[in-house]
Formats: sequence, structure tokens, C-alpha cells
Amino acid sequence: MERAKMAEESLETAAEHERILREIESTDTACIGPTLRSVYDGEEHGRFMEKLETRIRNHDREIEKMCNFHYQGFVDSITELLKVRGEAQKLKNQVTDTNRKLQHEGKELVIAMEELKQCRLQQRNISATVDKLMLCLPVLEMYSKLRDQMKTKRHYPALKTLEHLEHTYLPQAQQQRNLDNIVLQQPRIGSRRKSKKDVCTIFDAEMESTSPKSEQDSGILDVEDEEDDEEVPGAQDLVDFSPVYRCLHIYSVLGARETFENYYRKQRRKQARLVLQPPSNMHETLDGYRKYFNQIVGFFVVEDHILHTTQGLVNRAYIDELWEMALSKTIAALRTHSSYCSDPNLVLDLKNLIVLFADTLQVYGFPVNQLFDMLLEIRDQYSETLLKKWAGVFRNILDSDNYSPIPVTSEETYKKVVGQFPFQDIELEKQPFPKKFPFSEFVPKVYNQIKEFIYACLKFSEDLHLSSTEVDDMIRKSTNLLLTRTLSNSLQNVIKRKNIGLTELVQIIINTTHLEKSCKYLEEFITNITNVLPETVHTTKLYGTTTFKDARHAAEEEIYTNLNQKIDQFLQLADYDWMAGELESKASDYLIDLIAFLRSTFAVFTHLPGKVAQTACMSACKHLATSLMQLLLEAEVRQLTLGALQQFNLDVRECEQFARSGPVPGFQEDTLQLAFIDLRQLLDLFIQWDWSTYLADYGQPNCKYLRVNPVTALTLLEKMKDTSRKNNMFAQFRKNERDKQKLIDTVAKQLRGLISSHHS
Repeated sequence: MERAKMAEESLETAAEHERILREIESTDTACIGPTLRSVYDGEEHGRFMEKLETRIRNHDREIEKMCNFHYQGFVDSITELLKVRGEAQKLKNQVTDTNRKLQHEGKELVIAMEELKQCRLQQRNISATVDKLMLCLPVLEMYSKLRDQMKTKRHYPALKTLEHLEHTYLPQAQQQRNLDNIVLQQPRIGSRRKSKKDVCTIFDAEMESTSPKSEQDSGILDVEDEEDDEEVPGAQDLVDFSPVYRCLHIYSVLGARETFENYYRKQRRKQARLVLQPPSNMHETLDGYRKYFNQIVGFFVVEDHILHTTQGLVNRAYIDELWEMALSKTIAALRTHSSYCSDPNLVLDLKNLIVLFADTLQVYGFPVNQLFDMLLEIRDQYSETLLKKWAGVFRNILDSDNYSPIPVTSEETYKKVVGQFPFQDIELEKQPFPKKFPFSEFVPKVYNQIKEFIYACLKFSEDLHLSSTEVDDMIRKSTNLLLTRTLSNSLQNVIKRKNIGLTELVQIIINTTHLEKSCKYLEEFITNITNVLPETVHTTKLYGTTTFKDARHAAEEEIYTNLNQKIDQFLQLADYDWMAGELESKASDYLIDLIAFLRSTFAVFTHLPGKVAQTACMSACKHLATSLMQLLLEAEVRQLTLGALQQFNLDVRECEQFARSGPVPGFQEDTLQLAFIDLRQLLDLFIQWDWSTYLADYGQPNCKYLRVNPVTALTLLEKMKDTSRKNNMFAQFRKNERDKQKLIDTVAKQLRGLISSHHS
């Protein structure tokens, strides 16, 4: 026993040592302290150390095996790496040589370009010199003629020649030289361009020597792509400014320069007011806006040229004051006239013209930020005109649609539809031709028109110096208005039409379901255009899903209403003989027709998404049951017989049979039959005359006639009591009739008691 006990303790100690070793191998280093402490606190410290040494030797052997196994692979990798290093060095040398060659050849190319530039400059200078010499030739010829006349003592002709030379040829030549010197000191107006494609300002101005007059109409013309060295004609090339320079010189010589400066500025202010006055019909055509802008550009280009070619006739403060006035009046005029425009194409053309106008004046140093700010206001108006235009587009699409699935008879037609609208259905692709898409034609048409609207919005954002995020936000907000307001109203108008049929409503539900699924593709479409990801902060989301869901729900409600109206139309054909004494062998004709209509209608509803078909079927059955109950209890039916009640029961059984047949899949067991439970219990109570059970169990949760209201039962019983009295004149002489009358009176009295106790 003692030896067995020692063996058991030895086994327990070995197990404990093994557990501690596993903890040391697997435990996090932060928690290894308590484990080691348990080793040193134990009594078998020496044996644990032996166990630990054994474990270490085992791990060493495993490590040695693993190293031996992978050693050859390590050696191969080192060998390959050495080969790669050699190849890399060769590649580096090749790259270095190529770079050196490119640098050398590049220097030669730069030198050649500099030489070419110098040659072209020399060629241009030679050409200009020849032109100037040609201008001087008449003067030299006249001077030679003058010398010849003086040598020959022909003094009178010499005086005439000298006068002609002094007043005609010399002032032309002298003025040209002065102007050239001034212009050379200033940057060329025509060369101040932002890009190859620029704006050339063309205008005419005539000024008398006594006072300057207003410029004539100016024009803004697009210049096609040209070579960089080709210059655009400037103001000095198109307008003769010599009368202004001559007047300024005369007044300066006379010591009245300030008088002329004041007069010039006063007259130009008056002319500016005339130029800034827009014509009353400017908003009717684009030419009206173009003429207005041309006048303004012409005026300020002249003033800019005068500023740079005279010393003090006008100054920057004067021009800035004129421009500030012009800017405010121009913006006010554009706001007024653009508000009358209802054509989005005209608004877009106007925007492009304003951008061209602003860029032209910005080249001449005038601040135009307010013009671009105003363009953002016009953008909102442009969006409104687009929405009005697309309202008509959507209305035409919805009015012309046949609300039938699109038939396809060939692969070409199938691919055409799929190319217009993102639709994938593997089952439909496998079907042979001819086949049909589930949606009608207005789905791809509406989808493509939404994309066209997005393109139209994008056109306005061009050249407005907006960031991609701003453009994306503008497009998304406008598209949301298109979806939630324009398209939604168009769909609602179609749904609320008086002559809309169930087939059309069903197709609208199917169409809006597919359009709702396509909203993610519209999101991707906008993202591809603007390069702004939908996950970006503050990115506006499209509300198309909500729009199509609302339209679908409205169509569903209209289906329920339409079905109920159809049921009411059939019920108006009901012609019950409430005093009938004999029972017919079948249900009423009107009800048989009604059930047939419901069966055919719900056969179409099987394609509807979700639980629309189930909801419509349950709604129709409930409405039918309620209408039949009202038909039975209406005040006009003052008397009825048991035979009439039994005939009515046949009609209710026909309704129940319809509910049991499962006209729409998805209902559990007898769920649909519960719509007629009130009628069923009421009719069973009267036909079986089971008043004892009803009165005894009334108020119990599991009573047989739980759905029969005592007020309803009393109303119907009163109709039968009147019949018993009035239609059986000898009833009081027959015992059975007297007993039945007493029973009716007794039941009626008890029902009144139930009603009064319930209300109390």
C-alpha cells in the first residue's frame, strides 16, 4: 500500500511538472512570474529541473532537424540572390549610360532651339525694319525732291513741297515712332492670353479732335487653335487713337491738361451709362445678350488701352470705379432678363456667353468673381427650366406607354434593351425566343432620360472653375429634385387617372421595382462623371429609392381601391328576393361572375413583388365580406325569410370556396377564409337556430359564435320576426307558429338584455 501510494504521488508530481511546462511554453511573458514561483515553492524542484532539461534537449533536436531540412533551400536562395545582384548592377550601368546620352543629346537640342529662336527673332526684326523703311520712303523721296527744287532756285514749289512734307508725311512718321516707343514699354494687349484658345475683342471707335464719342458695337469672336507665336490683334491695331493723343497734346501745350482730363472722364462716364443700358427685348434672343456684352467689352478695352498709352489721362482708380458701376448694373440687368428665360438651351448659351465675357475682361485685369457668383444663381434657374422640360418628357413617355412587358424576338433586340437599361436575369437569358422582359418600355426610356438630365446638368458646370465635389453635389441635388418632384408627380398623375386599369397598375408596380434597383447604377454613373466617390464626406445621396417606393405604394393602394370599386359594381347587380320561400340550387349569378373576375385578376397578380398579391386578395375578401354583411343588414331590407337567408348562405359558401382554393399562393391554411368568419357564424346561428348555445356561451373566449355581435343578431332577428307576423295571417291559430313567435320574442328580449348589460 505504501509503495502504491508513493507511485501515485510520483505520477501526480510528474503531471504537475508537465502542466507547469505547458504554461511556460504557452503563457504570455507578462504572466510567467506566478508560474515560475510555483516551481520554486514546490518540493520537487530538482526533478522539475531534470524534466525541463529533457524538454530543452527535445526542442533542440527539433530545431536542428528543421534547420537541416531548410538549409539547402537557404543556400539556393543565397545563390539566386547573388545572381540577381550581378544582373542589377548591369541594369544600373545601362541606365546610367542611357541617362548620360540623353543629357548630352538634350543639351544639343536646347542649343539648337536657342539658335532657332535667335534666327526667328532676327528674321522678325528684319521684316519690321523693312516695313518701317517702306514707311519712311515717301518722306525721303519728298526730301530729295525738295533739295532738287532748291538747287534749281524754284523756291515757290519748294515751299509747297516743304509745307506738304511738314503737315502730311512728318506727323505721320513722328506719331508712329512715338506710339511704337510707348507700346514697346507696355505689354502687348493681344499677347495677354490664358491659353491658345482665347478671346479676340473687335470693336470700332471714332473720336473727333474736339471731344471723344462713344464706341460703336463690338463683337466677341471665338478664335480657333493657333500657333503660340501668332498674335491676336490689339486695340491699337483696330482703332485710330490719334485724335485723343492729339487733343491731349494740344491741351498739354496750352497748360490745360487737367481740363481735358476732366472733360474726357465726364464724357466717358456718360457713354458708359449708355452702353450699360440693356435693350428691353434682350432676353428674347442670344444676339441681344451678345450685343450688350460686346458694347461693354469694347468700352473697357478702349479705356485699358488709354490707361497704358497715356500718362494720366485716365488712372486705375477711375477705371476701377467705372468697372464697379458697370459690374453692378450688368449683374442687375442679367438677373432681370434671365428670369424671363424658360428655354434651358438659351440659358446654357447665355451661361457660356457670360463665361466668355468674364474671361475676356479678366485677361485685361478686371475682377469678375461677382459674375461667376451670379452664374451660380443662374444655375438654379437653369435647373428649374430643365425640370419643367423633363416634366413634359416624362409625361409623354408615360402617356405613350402600352404598360405591357417588352417582347423580344431576337438576340439583337434583347441586347439593345439590355444596353439601354441595366438588367440581368439568368433564367430569362436561358429561355428561347420569343420571350418578354418583365417591365414595359417606359423603364429604359425613363432611365435614359434621367442620364440625359445628368448630362444637361453637367454642361452648365463646365468652365465655372468649380471643384469636382461642388459639381458632384450640384448634379446630385438637381437629380434628386428630378426624381422626388418631377418624376414622382408624373407617376402619381398616371396612378390617379380615372381610367387606369388593374393591368396598368400591376405593370407600374413591376416597373417601379426595376427602376428602384437601377438607382445604384445611376449613383455609379454620376461617380464616373465627377470622379467623386459616394463614400466622400457630405456627398449627397440619390433619393430615387424613396421615389419609386412611394410610387409603388401609391399604385398598390390604388389597386386595393380599384378592386373594391369593381366588387361594388358587381354587388350593385345583386337582386335578392328577401321574401323567397324556396331555396335555389346554386349561388347567385352576380356572385359567380364576381368570383370569376377575382380569379382572373389574381392570376395576373402572381408577378407582383413582395406580398402585394396577398394583401390585395385579403383586402378584396374583407371588402366583399363587409359589403355582403351591409347588404344583409341594410335598412331597406325590412323583412326576410329563412329561404332568402339560405340562398344568401349559398353565396357566402361560394366566397369561402374561393378563399379555400388559394387564388394567391402564400397564405397559411385557412387564413383567407377568416375574412368571412363573421358572416359564417351569423348565418350558422340563424340557419341552425342555435340560440341556446349562443346565449349560454356568450362572453366566453372559446364560444362557438364569438364573432356574432348581439346588436347584429337582434337587427336580423327583428327582420325575421316581422316576416313571421305579417306573412302568416293565420300564424296565431297554429301552435308551431305561435311557439316560434314566442321563441323569437324571448330571444330578442335576451339579446336586448345582453346589449344593455354590455353598454352598462
